[in-house]
Amino acid sequence: MPYNEELADKVREVLHEEAGLTEKQMFGGLAFMLNGNMACGVVGEELMVRVGPDNYQAALGERYTRPMDFTGRPLKGMVYVEEDAILEDLNGWVNRGVEFAGTLPPK
Repeated sequence: MPYNEELADKVREVLHEEAGLTEKQMFGGLAFMLNGNMACGVVGEELMVRVGPDNYQAALGERYTRPMDFTGRPLKGMVYVEEDAILEDLNGWVNRGVEFAGTLPPK
């Protein structure tokens, strides 16, 4: 599945000052890794965000989100964010992923 290159470029703009940033093809899309830990990514037209298990239910309670179920089972701690939410607050969603990834030890 191809991913939205324009959205990927916007995520790059948000992350341009983050130290330890790398990109990796994952889940049929593009993942943005901080010190080897996935923070967020783009799959198709959606943003995927690693919010972590403690913030998972709260993120799912927000409009325009749903469980990331790439494998057919929800991946706890990861959500898909639809286009309407991306338009409203891309920086906020990307930063949630950065914050969680920052709590993990470097790989």
